[in-house]
Amino acid sequence: MRNFAEYGKSFIFVGKFNPMAEESSILKLFTTRMRQLILQYQATKKENEQLCAQVAQRDSEIKQLQEQLNQARNDYQSLQMAKMIEITDGDMEAAKKRIAGLIREVNKCITLLSDQ
Repeated sequence: MRNFAEYGKSFIFVGKFNPMAEESSILKLFTTRMRQLILQYQATKKENEQLCAQVAQRDSEIKQLQEQLNQARNDYQSLQMAKMIEITDGDMEAAKKRIAGLIREVNKCITLLSDQ
């Protein structure tokens, strides 16, 4: 057993001092700390792998959502184009009817002028 008396920053050993026992306890302490570090490293490595898997999953979800967004934008543009064409078709029908009416009126005028 060791007896220590502290004097400043150095130790004064009083009594029996066994260097082999001291080395053995230092080695045990070192071994214990190394095991703790290894266990901590393994836990941190496992956590890192889990976080990397989560990041990969989130990246995949983001990519899928971006593709869905692009598809929705394309669908919206197609719908806008279809609406423009639909409106144009409706205008065309109205224009055709109006032109047909004008042609009838011109034909009536020609007929009236021919009779005179």
